[in-house]
Amino acid sequence: MAKEGEAVAKMQRELKEQLQALQDSEREHTEALQLLKRQLAETKSSTKSLRTTIGEAFERLHRLLRERQKAMLEELEADTARTLTDIEQKVQRYSQQLRKVQEGAQILQERLAETDRHTFLAGVASLSERLKGKIHETNLTYEDFPTSKYTGPLQFTIWKSLFQDIHPVPAALTLDPGTAHQRLILSDDCTIVAYGNLHPQPLQDSPKRFDVEVSVLGSEAFSSGVHYWEVVVAEKTQWVIGLAHEAASRKGSIQIQPSRGFYCIVMHDGNQYSACTEPWTRLNVRDKLDKVGVFLDYDQGLLIFYNADDMSWLYTFREKFPGKLCSYFSPGQSHANGKNVQPLRINTVRI
Repeated sequence: MAKEGEAVAKMQRELKEQLQALQDSEREHTEALQLLKRQLAETKSSTKSLRTTIGEAFERLHRLLRERQKAMLEELEADTARTLTDIEQKVQRYSQQLRKVQEGAQILQERLAETDRHTFLAGVASLSERLKGKIHETNLTYEDFPTSKYTGPLQFTIWKSLFQDIHPVPAALTLDPGTAHQRLILSDDCTIVAYGNLHPQPLQDSPKRFDVEVSVLGSEAFSSGVHYWEVVVAEKTQWVIGLAHEAASRKGSIQIQPSRGFYCIVMHDGNQYSACTEPWTRLNVRDKLDKVGVFLDYDQGLLIFYNADDMSWLYTFREKFPGKLCSYFSPGQSHANGKNVQPLRINTVRI
């Protein structure tokens, strides 16, 4: 009996363990299904919202194009009316002058046809008075119709005019020299940064300046709104680009990650790209990047990176940004063998 009781107890323990495993599995599956259902609802909601966003974006472009077309056609009509009026007025004036010239010529022909000398001489005295106002010089000035306004690179002309109404467009950011590591060299207009192999520059230290990381911040701090800028990274083998909290530490060795106030992507090991998450997230980049686009929608908590040449997506940070953000740049260290010597350059679109 004792052995039988032990067998039953053992079996009960095993069954309880199996039951516990099944209950744990049931709970996990229930939670997974709830998560999937939430994701399903969120995806449907997001898709609906994105359809609206895409529709509004294209409708705005269509509206702007219609407005430009209407304005250009109205300008064409105004130019046409002005030119036709000018030509018609000149036609009327020159027609009147032509009749007077013809009348003068008729008077002279009649005088020259006079065969009687006495009558001829008697009539000559009155010729001057009769010919007054009959002789006109032809000083025709004619301006070509402005067809060039409506031909040439018409689509490019329209695009340039649309550019003024499109938002956001690549911002003309500048770098803040007061934040730059002492080995970084900035251009005079503060749009280019390179690593200098020479001795550190004798710059005054301050809490704003990076002292270990070879980094620099943008001059403008963002606390709201939508912003977009582009950075030229061609021919480099290392760089870091993104955003940093204005209040983030700039002293000592810094971990470039969201918990430290940095939202960035990095190029490393010559041809590898990653998002600086915890741990890093490898990015699927087919071709080497020449230009990176950075899009910030502060109010929506979105930071999106693009290949700026074809606007293909690279990575998205979704965060609740606490406080002001500054654009962040690190060209990385250059080497004596000539690697990574190219600078980072803010791409300013000028129209």
